[in-house]
Amino acid sequence: MYQTKLHRAVSWSAVTVIFAVALAVFIYPVYWLMSISLKTLIEAFRTPPSLIFIPTFRHYVRLFAQENFLRYFLNSILMSLGATGVALMVGVPAAYSLSRGTFRGKNALLFAILATQMAPPILFIIPYFTVYVRIKLIDTRLGMIIICLSFTLALVIWSMRAFFDDIPGELEDAAKIDGASDFQTFARIILPLVATGAVAAGITSIILCWNQFLFPLVLTRQRAVTATVALMKFLAAEAEDWGLMASGSIVLTLPVLFFSVLIRKFLTRGLVAGALKG
Repeated sequence: MYQTKLHRAVSWSAVTVIFAVALAVFIYPVYWLMSISLKTLIEAFRTPPSLIFIPTFRHYVRLFAQENFLRYFLNSILMSLGATGVALMVGVPAAYSLSRGTFRGKNALLFAILATQMAPPILFIIPYFTVYVRIKLIDTRLGMIIICLSFTLALVIWSMRAFFDDIPGELEDAAKIDGASDFQTFARIILPLVATGAVAAGITSIILCWNQFLFPLVLTRQRAVTATVALMKFLAAEAEDWGLMASGSIVLTLPVLFFSVLIRKFLTRGLVAGALKG
């Protein structure tokens, strides 16, 4: 009995040490970035680095004082929210149709939707650029929304289809017996059951759009530049301004961090809501 308890204590100690080391490895870059954004240039390059210092927010003030930075930040928000809104409006009904419908070529269609996520994005740069030049969507917010929609729509369809598959068909049969139409059954009965799943899919879509860099870099010039591209271009001109680089990185990370916290809560609720069994 004593050896068993000792073995368990040693095992838990080993797990704790491994967890602490892994946590330190992941947290240290974030801490370093945050500390640089709050230090003066002299403090940032002090050797050894100082753990206790007087924080300053002047790097953040300088960042938002840069010309057009707020507009670029707004471009990222509009691109993410716009693409996510359209993806949900189109993807949720499409996922429901693919979950409940029985038609020829259904599996092939599902595979084709999934296949759009398999190839690396860089392969689509030249086709998109060629088409955008012809239809005059280069450096437009609409063009960026369409780009994000082409990736997020498949994500919404596949994730929501799993939620719809877990809902028993008896609920729809009962609604039809009560005289509800197909639209009423979907809107009033099925959709509320997968609402948290839709929120989870939407938050994931927002994060995916927010982190887009390659397409905005190639397909924007000035008006539709996103915050990630703007920060990169600015830092190319101010390569030695580490404080500005760190503060800009923190500002762009905060929305992603915020939505990451939200997705954990809503994704858990969505899985529970979608775990209905017939």
